[in-house]
Amino acid sequence: MFALIQASGWPIWPLLLASVIALALIIERLTTLRRSRIAPPDLLDKVLADLRQKGVSGEMANRVAAHSPLGKVLAAGLRNVTSSRDVMKEAIEESGRVVAHELERFLTTLGTIAAISPLMGLFGTIVGMIDIFASQSAAGTNPQQLAQGISTALNSTGLGLIIAIPATIFWRHFRALVDSFVIEMEQQAIRLVEVVHGERRA
Repeated sequence: MFALIQASGWPIWPLLLASVIALALIIERLTTLRRSRIAPPDLLDKVLADLRQKGVSGEMANRVAAHSPLGKVLAAGLRNVTSSRDVMKEAIEESGRVVAHELERFLTTLGTIAAISPLMGLFGTIVGMIDIFASQSAAGTNPQQLAQGISTALNSTGLGLIIAIPATIFWRHFRALVDSFVIEMEQQAIRLVEVVHGERRA
């Protein structure tokens, strides 16, 4: 493996760095963006049950906010439960925007790596082509320089694609997952507002 890296020349090092960063981000997002951690399905029912039995308190709102990102959104509504429907809804929307931004953390970096990896591979290809042409001289061809140029050109292109394809797949997957979480949290928050203001029972 190390011999392959050496044969590929210096253009492969930025690609290796990009691959390590992309892998770390994918693992981190897979660990973080889990439904049970972001939007637990039974949280709203528990909040509504506590609301009916004990009413709203600062301690309850803080406990709900610390539970999960969905909890932060619901807690914003609970802290404004005595306000009008519009005020309560606005507080929830503000909290929801913050939570959505947190869920999208690192996705821009992953998307950037997915976009630039083929370009970095192309850059390595150009460097390899330069070496190939430089190996030609009036005295003949330098076989070692020719082999180095071919190796740099092919390996850089291949590694760039190997990084870009899974990075793009996971980036699109995470974007869709975040969008689904945001919609689900919005629906749960609307249900809370309607129950609090007597527009629905549960």
